[in-house]
Amino acid sequence: MRFMVATDEDLVVVAHVAGLLRARGHEVELRAARAWGEAAIGVAREVASGRADQGIVFCHTGTGVSIAANKVKGVRAALCGDPETAAGARRWNDANVLALSLRLSTPESVEGIVEAWLGSGYEGSETVSLEAIRREEGGC
Repeated sequence: MRFMVATDEDLVVVAHVAGLLRARGHEVELRAARAWGEAAIGVAREVASGRADQGIVFCHTGTGVSIAANKVKGVRAALCGDPETAAGARRWNDANVLALSLRLSTPESVEGIVEAWLGSGYEGSETVSLEAIRREEGGC
């Protein structure tokens, strides 16, 4: 799987996440941006276009990159602070961009989140809600 990873700050946790993905055989492109909005929108566009399968974006709280990524049609970014939320975002929301907080994340804490994200996939149970989102985006 091809992942785009971007951040507005070059911290150890970002490199650690890229390393976790590579260790599991995924292709990873790591990008740094001047601002969190640029980081998130750049990744979201890559995912929406199909040039990347999924993305991971970081900013201080994770909120800004989540909001920015979700502005791109076809992207469902989820701010996840624990493994259960990450698994649920994939399982029920078919999330394709993981947003993480640099303030709260450590190399140790992100391992469980990334594992849960990678180990989960959309179960198909929330079609009505996802179709509503697509209609709002003008996609149906």
